[in-house]
Amino acid sequence: MVETLQKVDHAALRVNQGAIIVLLLIGFVTDIPAAVAIVAAVMAYGAVRREPGFKALYLQVLRPRGLVTPDVLDDNPEPHVFAQGFGAVVLLAGSAAFLSGAALLGWALAWLVMALAGLNVFGGFCAGCAVYYWLNRVRVPGFGKAPPAGVFPGMRPRSTE
Repeated sequence: MVETLQKVDHAALRVNQGAIIVLLLIGFVTDIPAAVAIVAAVMAYGAVRREPGFKALYLQVLRPRGLVTPDVLDDNPEPHVFAQGFGAVVLLAGSAAFLSGAALLGWALAWLVMALAGLNVFGGFCAGCAVYYWLNRVRVPGFGKAPPAGVFPGMRPRSTE
């Protein structure tokens, strides 16, 4: 059975990850733990909507001004949604840590999300996508998409143009 890939704008994904990094870093530098909860909420909202949480920043601010151009690739959107949802869960755990007085754990979880988002933005490797594809490989229900042909699980597909 051949799976049909969809058009996924990787520029929107990178803007989303960049916003996550910047906002969490600002929260850390200014010692505002509420930034972790806010980013978690935006990521969870995006996962529920099945799109990047900070997509509006891309569509309404950056792209119209020509600061970011679309990078539409044939890909599976599901692993990206999973990665964003899992990041939201990690940040929600960080928010709970702050509420329980464990600020060090809260910031450690925020830094974990920042590091993984950075790996994706700068290295082209989506750790959450790799986990999704691994769960597909071991046939966990709900993880039905395999990586695109010729693409290492979690790596960004190459443009065909």
